[in-house]
Amino acid sequence: MKTVRLGIIGLGGMGMSHATQLLDGKVARCKLTAVSDTDPGRMNNFGDAIARFSESSELIKSGKVDAVLIATPHYAHTTIGIQALRHGLHVLVEKPISVHKADCEHLLAAHKNRKLVFAAMFNQRTHPMFRKIHDLVRGGTLGKIMRVNWIVTDWFRTDAYYASGSWRATWAGEGGGVLLNQCPHNLDLLQWICGMPSSLRAFCNLGKRHNIEVEDEVTAYLEYPNGATGVFVTSTGEAPGTNRLEIAGENGKLVAEAGTLQFTRNEVSALEFCRQSKASFATPDVWNVSIPVKGGSGGQHLEIKQNFVDAILDGVPLIAPAREGIHSVELANAMLYSSLFGKTVELPLNGAAYEKMLAKLIQASKHEKKTIHKAGNEDLKASFK
Repeated sequence: MKTVRLGIIGLGGMGMSHATQLLDGKVARCKLTAVSDTDPGRMNNFGDAIARFSESSELIKSGKVDAVLIATPHYAHTTIGIQALRHGLHVLVEKPISVHKADCEHLLAAHKNRKLVFAAMFNQRTHPMFRKIHDLVRGGTLGKIMRVNWIVTDWFRTDAYYASGSWRATWAGEGGGVLLNQCPHNLDLLQWICGMPSSLRAFCNLGKRHNIEVEDEVTAYLEYPNGATGVFVTSTGEAPGTNRLEIAGENGKLVAEAGTLQFTRNEVSALEFCRQSKASFATPDVWNVSIPVKGGSGGQHLEIKQNFVDAILDGVPLIAPAREGIHSVELANAMLYSSLFGKTVELPLNGAAYEKMLAKLIQASKHEKKTIHKAGNEDLKASFK
């Protein structure tokens, strides 16, 4: 194979953006050969050289593609992904790879043929700043991690945004709110850089800032196996919002905010200084380092697609293997589970228990005759305690 024949399933905003980049020839050695969407009108502008299918299963079985990019609403990621993998196709799936952990496990279990490339669209892993932070933390420059705080409240969305699709911001259509739609990127980066916590306690406000049934404001406290702690805060109802990532280790502190990366480096490990210093109020001397980050925001979606093609044709390592996509889903699920049951959740999360809880949420939303407001959400949260 010299060129990957790619099919796109789902032609909403992201799917159409992917298609445009492919048609413009921005992904080397890759050709868009088929598209699929349940809305025929979205396929009208594609020429005769591109096959069009109203059903994703027809595209998968057509023989016209070597690989698929899945950009449908969230729940379909699992079913379409499983079918494509079982049919011997390479798969690139948009985030999140599934709505809940149990579905992630089903999807990943279908990846039996390891010759098939299975990747996830975690495009923020291409950002030079996050790559630098990853290398500094994982490479041991900070030493033992003591604390991580991420305030990411610059995901502001209007009521018009949520009204733009009937599946948006619903338990049945999207499976959650800010944690399942906007924050899979942040949660993926958090675990990619710092690893998975061992437990968490979260407070998720359902429809606090918008007339929706799912969470639009979250505060979570995390505990890690090495004793480190963390706080994760997000919202789609705060403007102008903040995006500040702070990671403190024994050797200093990293702060990423407003496009800059600052490293306050201890000349001596804080842990060693604490034990060895004879002075009551002394602190380690520090170097204040402004770390240069070049390359703008990185290759983003385009780089992930090119990496996917290069992995298929050349065997290069994936930037974002789909098997790692389960971690951000598990974190999102655990935060919702913790909040609705009002308790600390130990990780790994029981996927079957969360799936049962989600089914109850979907059932409750179906019985609600009017749009769920804050009072209704408080009743819903109380029913889990």
